[in-house]
Amino acid sequence: MEKSNETNGYLDSAQAGPAAGPGAPGTAAGRARRCAGFLRRQALVLLTVSGVLAGAGLGAALRGLSLSRTQVTYLAFPGEMLLRMLRMIILPLVVCSLVSGAASLDASSLGRLGGIAVAYFGLTTLSASALAVALAFIIKPGSGAQTLQSSDLGLEDSGPPPVPKETVDSFLDLARSVFTCALTYATDYKVVTHNSSSGNVTHEKIPIGTEIEGMNILGLVLFALVLGVALKKLGSEGEDLIRFFNSLNEATMVLVSWIMWYVPVGIMFLVGSKIVEMKDIIVLVTSLGKYIFASILGHVIHGGIVLPLIYFVFTRKNPFRFLLGLLAPFATAFATCSSSATLPSMMKCIEENNGVDKRISRFILPIGATVNMDGAAIFQCVAAVFIAQLNNVELNAGQIFTILVTATASSVGAAGVPAGGVLTIAIILEAIGLPTHDLSLILAVDWIVDRTTTVVNVEGDALGAGILHHLNQKATKKGEQELTEVKVEAIPNCKSEEETSPLVTHQNPAGPVANAPELESKESVL
Repeated sequence: MEKSNETNGYLDSAQAGPAAGPGAPGTAAGRARRCAGFLRRQALVLLTVSGVLAGAGLGAALRGLSLSRTQVTYLAFPGEMLLRMLRMIILPLVVCSLVSGAASLDASSLGRLGGIAVAYFGLTTLSASALAVALAFIIKPGSGAQTLQSSDLGLEDSGPPPVPKETVDSFLDLARSVFTCALTYATDYKVVTHNSSSGNVTHEKIPIGTEIEGMNILGLVLFALVLGVALKKLGSEGEDLIRFFNSLNEATMVLVSWIMWYVPVGIMFLVGSKIVEMKDIIVLVTSLGKYIFASILGHVIHGGIVLPLIYFVFTRKNPFRFLLGLLAPFATAFATCSSSATLPSMMKCIEENNGVDKRISRFILPIGATVNMDGAAIFQCVAAVFIAQLNNVELNAGQIFTILVTATASSVGAAGVPAGGVLTIAIILEAIGLPTHDLSLILAVDWIVDRTTTVVNVEGDALGAGILHHLNQKATKKGEQELTEVKVEAIPNCKSEEETSPLVTHQNPAGPVANAPELESKESVL
């Protein structure tokens, strides 16, 4: 079990330093040592935040050079490499962490922790949707902008809006995608014209299923969870495979630590290239400023007040001290706009800085990155009310309720990639009978709103992991063991027993010499 002293992994400087001598805490040498130690521990955080600031400055400086589209593409290349590295690591990270996490829990623990997580995700997302609708009605971002057109803002290159889909087809696509890993199912439509004998012409919209190539995180999550439970049910026959997934998971985290040192460089070019490619940021922000303000204000209130308050109610601990250890993944989320891409750094920081049990973090964070989208629910609800006000549509109580429920449910299927949440706004608009042609305005400023959206998304996941960790510790102190260890004969690595996985109990009662031949044969079979 983790140490009881949870101070974001930072030792008190007075305890860390020597008690007396020239390097004592009160002396100049002691202060210099503490300062150097702080900078060494926070080097990655400082570099990541500096990368964001440097990217903003680089983009502002290069805007006056009128770079061509080709030159902007070259400028964005280092950032694109960061995204590709992070996406490369997602598949083994999600599968191995969930298999190991599910296999480390018995049926009752899995059910209880999973139930608490689902309840937390559902309630926080619903509260985020309600907050967004309330803010949209108070601020009224669409009032006075009824004549606003995308062509007026120079947004011809923003791309066509998503194809509107029927609400039923959207949820059926979500259900189909749950049971596949490599492809994502999407419904398209074909319009067929029928001429009756009486001369009447009718048009029928026929759904046509298509499968989009690419990694389907939602399907991977379900598969990994079920596989972990199945390996647990196998007993001794599944122990070797559990050890394999656990070792692969630890190796993946080593790769994550290497990639993290490239994050500041990639972030700088990601932010800089995005600022350079916009035609006129001032006109855009001025015209859609109330919508941007309402969305970001909702993110600030939910991420700065609601979520920390929920964490405090459950744990009676300072939530901002907990969040202080997660500045690096928050900066990554701000720059990449991808919950999935932030998952590797979030796992690393929440375990090392905040002391969250690995079995908790690697079980709940991949699920949260897929189904918990508080920030997406906020901007989707604001966008729906904004478009309704653009079209002078007065929303009734039934339509408002439909927005809340649809936004909460559809955020589960929102892709954890940049602009993934925009696609689900079409579902909400179809559900309340609003046109989707104004989605081009949302797409135009999505790159601004999506940054705070992703930060709130990953903050909700992290605080959920912290709450589960606290509840597990509380239950353990009462004698209700929440997590069970996988009983596997394992050999500690050459460094120390503590560096092996917490999912494995080391059993070697007769000493390392007595059982060496038997263990060696098991290793050779594996």
